[in-house]
Amino acid sequence: MTANLQAHTSGYRGRLAPSPTGYLHVGHARTFWQAAQRVREAGGTLVMRMEDLDPDRSRAIYAEAAMEDLRWLGIHWQEGPDLGGPFAPYMQSRRRAVYLDTWRKLLLRGCIYPCRCSRKDLANAAAAPHESPESANSAQPEAQEDEPIYPGTCRLAPEPMAQMIRSAGINLDAPDGINWRFRVPNGEAVEFEDGNLGPQRFVAGADFGDFIVWRRDGVPSYQLACVADDADMAITEVVRGADLLKSTARQILLYRALALRPPAWFHCRLLVDHNGRRMAKRHDALSLRALRLRGLSPADVLTGALPAETE
Repeated sequence: MTANLQAHTSGYRGRLAPSPTGYLHVGHARTFWQAAQRVREAGGTLVMRMEDLDPDRSRAIYAEAAMEDLRWLGIHWQEGPDLGGPFAPYMQSRRRAVYLDTWRKLLLRGCIYPCRCSRKDLANAAAAPHESPESANSAQPEAQEDEPIYPGTCRLAPEPMAQMIRSAGINLDAPDGINWRFRVPNGEAVEFEDGNLGPQRFVAGADFGDFIVWRRDGVPSYQLACVADDADMAITEVVRGADLLKSTARQILLYRALALRPPAWFHCRLLVDHNGRRMAKRHDALSLRALRLRGLSPADVLTGALPAETE
C-alpha cells in the first residue's frame, strides 16, 4: 500500500466501485453519474474498480453488464479492468496481496485481534438482538452497515505483538480460519464533513463497535478492502450512497491506524421505491438492463422519467 496519498496524486481522482452480485439499478445509476460528474467538473481522472470480493455471490456476467450499462449511460473512465492503468489490477479478487499487506500492518500495530465468535454466537448475543444470522461476516456493504455492536467476547487487553503471534500461532501470510476485528476507541467521536450531507458524527462503541476486517473464510472485509484500494489508487474523493455513512466512520479509523490521509466524502441520498424502501438489486424491474429493454433512454433514467413503481 502507498504510504501517503499525496505521493502520487496530482489532481482529483474519483472512482466507480460496482459490486457484481446482480444487475445495476437506477439508484446505482444516479450515484455513479454523480461520481462521474464530479470528476468532469474537477477535470480529474475516473477509476473503475470492480468490487468482486465475495466469491459466492460475484459473477463475471454482472461485472460485464455493469460496465456495459454504465457506458450506455454515457459514463466513461480512464482506468479500470478493461483499460488497465498505473494501479492495476482493478478487480478486488486479484488484489489479495494488497489486503494481506494492510492486515499485517494493522496486526503489527496492535489494532486488530482474532475473534472466534460464530454467526450463531452473535445472533444470540444480548447485545445484538437486531442482527440476522445471514448478514454476519458478510463482505457486502449492505450487510456491513447492519453489523451489530460487538459484545466484546474476544476483546482482550492488547498484548505485545510478538507474544501474540507466537502464542496464537499466527501465520502472517494466511490469516484465514478465524475472524479478525478492529479494536475501536470506545467513546471517541468520529467526525467528518460530507460534501453533500454536511457535518457527520458517530461515536465508536455506541454507534458501531469492533468490526470485522478479515473473515474466517479468507475474504477481507469491505471496510479493509475499500480503504486499502482507495489509498493505493490515490482516490481523492469517495462518492457513494448515504447508506454507507457509518462505514465511512469505520474507514476513517482504519486510515488513522494506517497513518494514511483519508479522501474527501460525498454521500448521495438514496432512491426509494413507492413503499419508501431503498432501491436494491432485488428490484429486478428497475435494473438498468430491464429499463433499457423497455425502451427507456439514459436521460429517462437520470432525470426521473421512470415507470410508476418508483414514484
